Amino acid sequence: MRQKLFKMLMLLCFSYASGQNIEISGNVQDNSGFPIPGVNVIVKNTTKGAVTDFDGNFTIVDVPTGSILVFSYIGYVTKEVTVNNSDKLTVTMEEDLAKLDEVVVIGYGAQKKKEVTGAVSVVSSETIEALKPTRVEQALQGQVAGVNITSQSGSPGGNTTISIRGVSTNGDSRPLILVDGNVIEDLSVINPNDIASVNVLKDATAGIYGVRAANGVILITTKTGRKEQPLTIEYDMYVGFQETTRKIPVLNASEYGALVNEAFAAGGETPPFSDLSQLGVGTDWQDEVFEKAPIINHGITFKGGNEKSTYAFNSSFITQDGIVGGSKSNFTRFTQRASYNVDLLDNLKFTSGLFLTRSSKRNLVESALGSVLFNALNMAPTIPVIDEEGRFTIAEGLGNEVINPIAQTVNTNDLTKTLRLSGNAGLGYTFLDHFTAQANIQFNYSEVDGYVYRPIQNYGSGKVFNVDRSEVVERLDYYRDYTFDAFVKYENSFNDTHNVKALLGTSVFRTKGVFTGLRGFDVDTTAPNIDNADEVEDINQARGFDPRFDSRLLSYFTRLQYDYKGKYLFSAVIRRDGSTKFGPENRFGYFPSGSIGWVASDEDFLSGSNTLNFLKLRASYGILGNDRIRDFGFISLLNGEGTYVFNNELAFGLGTGAVSNPEIRWEKQKTLNIGFDMRLFNNKVDITADYFQKRTEDLLVVPQVSGLLGVGAPGASAPTVNAGIVDNKGIEFAIGYSDNISDDFKFSIKYNVTAIKNEVISVSGDGDFIAGGSFGVGQDPPARMEAGFPIGYFRGFKTNGIYQNQAQVDASPTINDRVQPGDLIFVDTDGDGDIDDDDRVNIGDPIPDATMGLNISFDYKGFDFAAYAFASVGNEIVRNYERNQNLTNRPRYFLDRWTGEGSTNSDPRVTTGANSNILFSDYFVEDGSFIRLQNIQLGYTFGEEVFENSKISKLRLYVTASNLFTLTEYRGYDPTASSGDPIGGGIDQGFYPNPKTFLFGLNLKL
Repeated sequence: MRQKLFKMLMLLCFSYASGQNIEISGNVQDNSGFPIPGVNVIVKNTTKGAVTDFDGNFTIVDVPTGSILVFSYIGYVTKEVTVNNSDKLTVTMEEDLAKLDEVVVIGYGAQKKKEVTGAVSVVSSETIEALKPTRVEQALQGQVAGVNITSQSGSPGGNTTISIRGVSTNGDSRPLILVDGNVIEDLSVINPNDIASVNVLKDATAGIYGVRAANGVILITTKTGRKEQPLTIEYDMYVGFQETTRKIPVLNASEYGALVNEAFAAGGETPPFSDLSQLGVGTDWQDEVFEKAPIINHGITFKGGNEKSTYAFNSSFITQDGIVGGSKSNFTRFTQRASYNVDLLDNLKFTSGLFLTRSSKRNLVESALGSVLFNALNMAPTIPVIDEEGRFTIAEGLGNEVINPIAQTVNTNDLTKTLRLSGNAGLGYTFLDHFTAQANIQFNYSEVDGYVYRPIQNYGSGKVFNVDRSEVVERLDYYRDYTFDAFVKYENSFNDTHNVKALLGTSVFRTKGVFTGLRGFDVDTTAPNIDNADEVEDINQARGFDPRFDSRLLSYFTRLQYDYKGKYLFSAVIRRDGSTKFGPENRFGYFPSGSIGWVASDEDFLSGSNTLNFLKLRASYGILGNDRIRDFGFISLLNGEGTYVFNNELAFGLGTGAVSNPEIRWEKQKTLNIGFDMRLFNNKVDITADYFQKRTEDLLVVPQVSGLLGVGAPGASAPTVNAGIVDNKGIEFAIGYSDNISDDFKFSIKYNVTAIKNEVISVSGDGDFIAGGSFGVGQDPPARMEAGFPIGYFRGFKTNGIYQNQAQVDASPTINDRVQPGDLIFVDTDGDGDIDDDDRVNIGDPIPDATMGLNISFDYKGFDFAAYAFASVGNEIVRNYERNQNLTNRPRYFLDRWTGEGSTNSDPRVTTGANSNILFSDYFVEDGSFIRLQNIQLGYTFGEEVFENSKISKLRLYVTASNLFTLTEYRGYDPTASSGDPIGGGIDQGFYPNPKTFLFGLNLKL
């Protein structure tokens, strides 16, 4: 009886259990809502499962309720889903960026990140999307250790300077930039939303690209479709406004009047303002100049693919006014990009791309004496913008450069239009199982159209900006270049332990251009153009300027890569470059490089670690060449201006141009890098560290020479010579932590720091130096390249407070007999009892000791948040936006000036009399260190259920603020002020500040 009851009970249990087994079906898709074929779907801890079909569908029968389904696919994060009923599942899989980033572009191919032995950094499209930059450089600053971006101007479309691991030459230090294989000189033509990834090659591994890679390489890959992808449409837009981050506090009219009266009295002159009570606040010229400026961006992308081909088309538009001048400082850019790749045969692949950019930029005078902001700071607050007759006021008595900035803006008509067409096409053919032959052709064509119109204008007596004859300038410059690469690759593995890759190729590059320009005078104001000018001249002929350039490169290269079991890595490159910029005896140079690596975490003694997931040690060394100088400097050319006398009349013809130097040869950069990559705690912590040395020898410089050589004639210049050595040593460190805290919450934080020491080892001989930059009016250049100092350091007088009384003046060495109490004390640094030029010393340099970036992001359900900060420490800036004329305005710190013994020991007295306080000294040099909140963004992505019955697969709305605040002790507009010049950078002459920007945008996918 018991046995029967037991059997009945077991049968009942079995029947119950069987009744709980269900059939599960569903669909697997990516973030865009497109099906993913080939996904493995397994019932956890069993062998039961299925694989999704072409449409992403799957079915599994007889699945116990409460089971866990595991979804896995290469390139996507493995996902687990618990099933409690037979409802159809819709599973969205997230791309695994860590895995996708395992393959990086390294030059003429790609390599698994695990196998990379050089210093390579990657910025993903997700990072760029989070930052929403208007320029690509804004996405690199602080994201990549060792890469420093300085703005030459914060105006729309303004230029930037990119330095990779410091300034290593006093010449052209730009890195090589490739967009889908095309050489791009100006990143402003690229739409950041169109970028899939940015790879930065920072060490000798860049040597595969040869001479153009001496300052590093930035490789940009744009977005394209993928095979078996239906047509995808993506629309991105944002709108917003910009405003200045700050105004420099200056004196109002009453304060100004009191200070001017004091200065005139101290100089023994009659004070000009008899009744200060009538002055009031006066005109705030910065309020008149600055304005809120709109910015609008639209972009649409079509992409997809079938079994054998992929395609993409993108079109974008951006327009933004300037925070200074509004529409007079507008930048507008249209971009169109198309790509098409197809497998013509199983072993024959064709790739192509076409890129068109049209942009226009309206220009104001910037970062110079007489710029709009320079005038706004120095214009007297007692002068109104408009006089009683409704005309713009003039600025009498304020120096020859200071004019009414509003009148200056209205009368400025300066427009630059750029048309750029780039293209590439390539064929890849695989043969004999292990060989691939590749041939690529790339070209760039550009037209730069410039127009300037200057109407007759009187800004005041003796002003350098006065126009006595109306003038129009029309320029049209053409640039063309092409690159042809052909190479063969061999890849093979032996016994699954020895992996070999070999590359052998050649490269041909040619670039040429033509500059044309006409200047017309006495122009018809109703239609101001060259055709309506009474007198016309050729600009190039008038200046003795060579209107053409043409240079070529011929290169051969080979690379060998080897690894043993993926643990012991080796790579070697040798490249032979020939350049037409050198004479026949020095035309070709050989540039070798090599690197090694050891994946220590694959060793038995580390492979079982629960803490250390990955550890790779690597080192590289190589020599790279640089030829970025003017063409044909090794021979003498008749491309200067010659003035001759025939029949007692002057005749203009040709003369000798730049002095030649037949001995010029390659500038060489020797680069050492030692580093490691590490991942810890289930790959949640990622650490990269590098130590590097860059020594640049045989610098290509233009030295100071005697005027007897005729270098001052129009079109003439000093010769280019090989002279000088510059050292850069530094460290890079980056650490990041990312984790999926829960299914709904993801968190990431990343920090990087770069510290660099720059030193000039030699110039050309003992005591030689190269000067640059400008300060004040008529003073010697304040910056130098000189042995024993950082390149471009500031040389001037060192101060030690303020003379408090005449006895102190009498007891001290002074620079002249006009020094009085209240003047700056210059230090007698050489101790000879005199203050003279020999007492000028190093009083700062524009190169930061360290730069840092901090990125924080998290996702919670549909919300995403990202914040990014950047810091620069240890650089100095020269304050050069004060005109120091008797009637110009002053910053508010002049209220703390010396007014009598004991009043202050910081700021000198004011006087109209001659004094030495305006001489270049450390009084005008300030700490340029800063920390800036570069970007903060909050977004929300609507769930799939919102668009269940529509074609919309994703809608994300976001708000972002850029350049929100800056912490700095620098008193100017922007601590990032720099001209970008290696010698003379970091001098602020009224820098157009980078604006604070607020945006609202959306991302839409269909």
